[in-house]
Amino acid sequence: MRYPAGLPVGETWADAPSAEPVIFPYDGTTVTDAPVGDVELARQALDHALAVRDTVGRLPSYVRRKALQSVHAAIAAERDAFVDLLVLETGKPLVDCRVEVDRTLLTLETSAEEVARLHGETVPLDLLPSGDGLVGFWVRKPVGVVVGITGFNYPLLLASHKIAPALAAGCPVIVKPAPQTPLATLWLVHLMREALVEAGAPAAAVQLVTGGADVGAVLTTDRRIGAVSFTGSAAVGHQIARDAAPTKVLLELGSNSALVVAADADLDAAADAIIRGGYYASGQACISVQRVIVVEAVHAALVDKLSERLPSVVVGDPRSAQTRVSALIDPKSTARVREWVDASVASGAKLAYSTDGELLGPTVLTDVASGQLVWDEEIFGPVIAVRSVPDVETAFETVNASRYGLHASVFTSSLDTAFSAVDRLEVGGVVVNEVPGFRSDVMPYGGVKDSGIGREGPRFAIEELTTTRMAIIRPRTS
Repeated sequence: MRYPAGLPVGETWADAPSAEPVIFPYDGTTVTDAPVGDVELARQALDHALAVRDTVGRLPSYVRRKALQSVHAAIAAERDAFVDLLVLETGKPLVDCRVEVDRTLLTLETSAEEVARLHGETVPLDLLPSGDGLVGFWVRKPVGVVVGITGFNYPLLLASHKIAPALAAGCPVIVKPAPQTPLATLWLVHLMREALVEAGAPAAAVQLVTGGADVGAVLTTDRRIGAVSFTGSAAVGHQIARDAAPTKVLLELGSNSALVVAADADLDAAADAIIRGGYYASGQACISVQRVIVVEAVHAALVDKLSERLPSVVVGDPRSAQTRVSALIDPKSTARVREWVDASVASGAKLAYSTDGELLGPTVLTDVASGQLVWDEEIFGPVIAVRSVPDVETAFETVNASRYGLHASVFTSSLDTAFSAVDRLEVGGVVVNEVPGFRSDVMPYGGVKDSGIGREGPRFAIEELTTTRMAIIRPRTS
């Protein structure tokens, strides 16, 4: 590996008490042994982060921007190596790992740019007579130490969305990656710490601790931290929010994203989007297509178009540029997805398409009833469920009849339907004539209901990780 042994805690790298193998999901071979931390290292990381909190909070803008720019350049120079590493530790297809690195680079670049836009405003305090003669303005101040916990599916990108905005805001950050996928994040943190030191900042501004739920509990429940930013399942996120209160918590949770096909939709474009949006990253994305809600008049035609396209989805070795679906993160996840599909079929759903083999290939279910896990919950696998509804109004009601609300999309040729979707769908993002999985890393990204709270995207995450401080000044007292 291209970074020191151990874990980046404090100004150096600390010895880890144990190690566990990182497994290549496709064939079960060991990529390498990764360091595993414990609660003691977590406590040390907290102490180090708190010790540099004021220093990091007062770093000049040019230092924070320079460090982020340097990391961007370092990762760009190692782009192919990062891609290869991501394929091995996540098992995601090569095409998706290339996209992940490119999006990481954009996140770092735009976070560096946002440093120059971190400012406040003046306030007209003299709107009341009592404010006559007062000068008012507000500035943004860092919230303090940030704890970032990331998921396994996009480890490098998710870590960059925790680390880069935190540093841009002037916050030290401690990252805890998913146990299955720590390697690319360790490398990112190593490069970030090198860039910080070169720019004149403390390495302890960015630290990383691996480990289990006990490590996460130590990091998130310490009352001295400023914020927790978590990406993962709704159940874990809700527990973190309860345990961390009253600390600020940003939650990027799951979804069962819906794609609505109106009667006036371009059916070829919709079918292409369903295939592309349902199976990228092997379906292991919180905004991948899961529920397809089709107006009855075009239901049969759409299903036919899906049937024509499904055999072209290549299932196999993620190292191949042609592969679109590969192994899920571990056998346990694969078994769970199969169980959900089997339970749905046993309850009356129709298995419209599937592939035989050890790998779980693209799967399509029709006539899935509410109350089934494949419809109600986030499946996180290459499975889509298609349902027919009488009209667009019912389709929108069906989208909203979910505890989740991250992204949804609608395919239509009507501006009226498009704007109605933006107005009515209870989600964090409405996408018209594109997959719900579309995300530009500069836009505000997050959900409503059980899909989370708070927004990512450098500008918006920086706002979340800073607080306004109001200055009220009477220049003359006589």
